[in-house]
Amino acid sequence: MGILVSVETSPKKVFATAADWPGWSRSGKTEELALEALATYGSRYAVVAREAGVAFKPPILGDLEVVERVDGGGGTAFGVPSVVTDLDRRPVTKAEAQRLAGLVEAAWVVFDRVVAAAPAELRKGPRGGGRDRDKMVAHVVESDVGYARQLGLPIPYADPMDAAAAHAQRASTLKLLGQQSDGTPLAGKSWTLRYAAHRIAWHALDHAWEIEDRSNPVAE
Repeated sequence: MGILVSVETSPKKVFATAADWPGWSRSGKTEELALEALATYGSRYAVVAREAGVAFKPPILGDLEVVERVDGGGGTAFGVPSVVTDLDRRPVTKAEAQRLAGLVEAAWVVFDRVVAAAPAELRKGPRGGGRDRDKMVAHVVESDVGYARQLGLPIPYADPMDAAAAHAQRASTLKLLGQQSDGTPLAGKSWTLRYAAHRIAWHALDHAWEIEDRSNPVAE
């Protein structure tokens, strides 16, 4: 069996997501382009898997097996893989939960490492937009607090640049993600454990890779 993939489609954007690899999700204007992007980013995701100590071989396009297609919504069109799929509702054993949590933790490690190596001012986008490094960090930390609260964790909002507070939030989230689950939504809300792991890792990696790409000038 290949790498299980779900495809989330909206009129403006399509996401292809590797169901068993938190954070490995890429978008494109069409399903074909999203799948191509997912395969291309396999080499970058390999860094995350290596950090987590999980065996991973960067795939070719033919390794991707689309097993679920869902309709996206406004979040999808905006640029967020935001639909909880049937693949996300699968039960999670303790061992698998710890594997997923390890990959989420690795995504944060990669994000922190990229931030530490990045200049304070990042290259702007083609229309002059885009956050600089510190604003990107604050955005990710603030989002992680929101994600933790979505999981039912009573995490207070604090200074996003408070490293100790961010560490405590991450530790609480990882402890929850490392628990066995029957696949139902956590805390009586909407996110399942698999979806939560994916969404949290995806957000950290999406911005880590953006920072990497915007840390260097465009080649002449």
